Amino acid sequence: MSECTHDCSSCGADCASRKQESLLEAQNAHSNVKKVIAVVSGKGGVGKSLVTGLLATLTRRNGASAAVLDADITGPSIPKMFGVRDKAMGSEDGILPAESRTGVKMMSVNLLLENDTDPVIWRGALIAGTVRQFWTDVAWGDVDYMFVDMPPGTGDVPLTVFQSLPVDGIIIVTSPQELVGMIVEKAVNMAKMMNIPVLGIVENMSWVACPDCGKKIYPFGESRTAQIVKGHGIPLLAQLPIDPALARACDTGVIELFNEDWMDAAVAAVENCPKRKISE
Repeated sequence: MSECTHDCSSCGADCASRKQESLLEAQNAHSNVKKVIAVVSGKGGVGKSLVTGLLATLTRRNGASAAVLDADITGPSIPKMFGVRDKAMGSEDGILPAESRTGVKMMSVNLLLENDTDPVIWRGALIAGTVRQFWTDVAWGDVDYMFVDMPPGTGDVPLTVFQSLPVDGIIIVTSPQELVGMIVEKAVNMAKMMNIPVLGIVENMSWVACPDCGKKIYPFGESRTAQIVKGHGIPLLAQLPIDPALARACDTGVIELFNEDWMDAAVAAVENCPKRKISE
């Protein structure tokens, strides 16, 4: 028997790893989530939660129902970004997600903790189980687009999400530094191994506008991200600037006031993403 390459597209073996549907968890009986988009990064600190929040904000603004499943259990930031302070409540239907001012639904561990600053000191299995319960035990209602804000890397939680949730597509968030190219390739390769399409790349902290003339300044040097993704046939969907106003909006819980066109192509990629067919 030959060694497994994890490339199911070129393999005829009928092994357990091909049957992803056997690992999928059923969503709550009071949930009707139509598409699931995972927002991932190979390393921390590149703005993954920012991109998640913007995608939810903009798809909701376009008239769709949007939700965020905050899978970054040890570093949750979604509720603060949307200015949500009320704790999650429960009913006989399950846990009820919190909602932002514009109606973006969300579930995060910070909505369950007594204090937002309480640390979550859990082992990987418990963290992964909590993420799974955010899918199975939360009564999400009707949701057109659910965005899963993933922790960085390719560990327990990303694997749990890719195997347990019907993820339709992935958006990878990166930054311009050359070192990040290697990290991006890790995320792309994991997506290929899990047979989930990558919708595109969003590069954060790409440039800053000169306060005097408006000219773009590249503090990390010219980006190589476009060259890296070209070899994989993946589009570069957005290059976000370092913008003090946007950072301030996130810090003060008013990300929904964002009103730039930087993310238009990324939103279009989400809205045009086909529902992934999971074979029997």
